[in-house]
Amino acid sequence: MTDRRSTLHLLCALTGVFALTYGPAVGARAQKPQPAAPGHHETAADRKGPSSEFVSAVRAATERFKDVAVAEAEGYSLMFGCVSGPDWGAMGLHYVNLALVADGQLDPARPEIVIYEPLPNGRVRLIGADYLVFAGDWHKTNQATPELGGQLMHLIESPNRYGLPDFYTLHVWAWKENPTGTFSNWHSKVSCDAFSGGQAGFSGNLKPR
Repeated sequence: MTDRRSTLHLLCALTGVFALTYGPAVGARAQKPQPAAPGHHETAADRKGPSSEFVSAVRAATERFKDVAVAEAEGYSLMFGCVSGPDWGAMGLHYVNLALVADGQLDPARPEIVIYEPLPNGRVRLIGADYLVFAGDWHKTNQATPELGGQLMHLIESPNRYGLPDFYTLHVWAWKENPTGTFSNWHSKVSCDAFSGGQAGFSGNLKPR
């Protein structure tokens, strides 16, 4: 398989991940999220206090995305509505840059995903970023588990219910304090109640705060 075909396959697979993981949780009346898939590891580094330098770097890298139109202009697209979990809060609106996902690199200045919260006035507020890399791509040039800002990334191993190769992910709630941790997967103070969309990829009425 050529590199191009392999990249396209991984992009399609990633779309499947979001569909399987987030599709049932679109909108305010989301189903209860499933427990983490087998192989999802939370390490001691995940439970440390936030790295102020790292969070500051994420803020500097994403501040321009407070205007969601800027994020869209740079290749980020809303996928699968608003991700909500009744027990853990929500993840909000994921704007994914598939080109950055496909490059196999991690850079605090270039998050693969930027995250927004819908507001009652129909606008959106930037609340964080999510970094994602396929393990196979990462380990072509790196032996150790990837980490950003001293935080080890969460590993989803294969075989998994998504049918994907191993991948790593790390949420950084840089723009809205999370009582359960800056690097937790779910944000206990984020809500999807104000989201008026309901279809995958819907972004027609979303405006910057």
